[in-house]
Amino acid sequence: MLNVYEQVDRNRHRSAIVIAGFIIFVSTFIWALGKLLGSNSDLIILALLVSIASALIGYYKGDALVLAASHAKPASKNEFPNFFRAAQNLAIVAQIPLPRLYVIDTPAMNAFATGRDPRHAAICATRGLLENLNQSELEAVIGHETGHVVDYDIRLMTIVAILVGSIVLVSNWILRSGLFWGRGDNDDRGAGALISIALSLLLLIVAPLVATLIKLAISRRREFLADAMSVKFTRQPKAMINALRKISHQTIGMKNASPALAHLYIVNPFKGGSSFNRRLNGLFSTHPPIGKRINALEKML
Repeated sequence: MLNVYEQVDRNRHRSAIVIAGFIIFVSTFIWALGKLLGSNSDLIILALLVSIASALIGYYKGDALVLAASHAKPASKNEFPNFFRAAQNLAIVAQIPLPRLYVIDTPAMNAFATGRDPRHAAICATRGLLENLNQSELEAVIGHETGHVVDYDIRLMTIVAILVGSIVLVSNWILRSGLFWGRGDNDDRGAGALISIALSLLLLIVAPLVATLIKLAISRRREFLADAMSVKFTRQPKAMINALRKISHQTIGMKNASPALAHLYIVNPFKGGSSFNRRLNGLFSTHPPIGKRINALEKML
């Protein structure tokens, strides 16, 4: 397993590669559409502007977008003193600034971290997690998320989430725009309709490729490393084991969770959800089985 310094270095390089790959992908995709439809070169400029803007937003404002999409609200210290106590303790041990703390109002037990670096990090926990874990278990989960902050997993995971969402938005805009609907006689309109159908099918093919990009960009090994970081910070592997067992036994999922953000959470947010969400999450299977994570932790006892 990589040590934390190697993981930080790898995550920084992967973040740059993902951003560059995204700009190239979107620019090439829209340029190809322009060629196919006989559009002028302004479409290439638009492609570059959209891709670069999305990359910059993903880097600098990705955490705010992720938190908004997750319906997260700032945590109240009076309402959740244990959350603040755990986060403060872990920040001191990890020697990082205290991350901003957020809560999602759902009975499901889950958590995630986001941001671009330890100075601009946020940790979000669900109400169900805060109400059902004891202090040691909560510290273990916060330690796991703190591990993601320390090793810069948050930068890579947040950027990927925003850029994948941008691809979806650009694709929807293209499909709904007038570019695909012929102007003029019926033959032109018929040709436009055929092109629209063809491109719709193309996007159905591209979607699994985007999912594969997520799998390749974000290693499942990051969860094992974050679990190990939690044990390093708290010195309590049993607490992390108990927390994972409690979370794995829940039968409810997060109704408002987005499949594009599923890789951010400590466990699959769609557990117990609809069959559609479970199948969709299978496409984004960036989490190793909880049983394997528990087995790895038990070796640390």
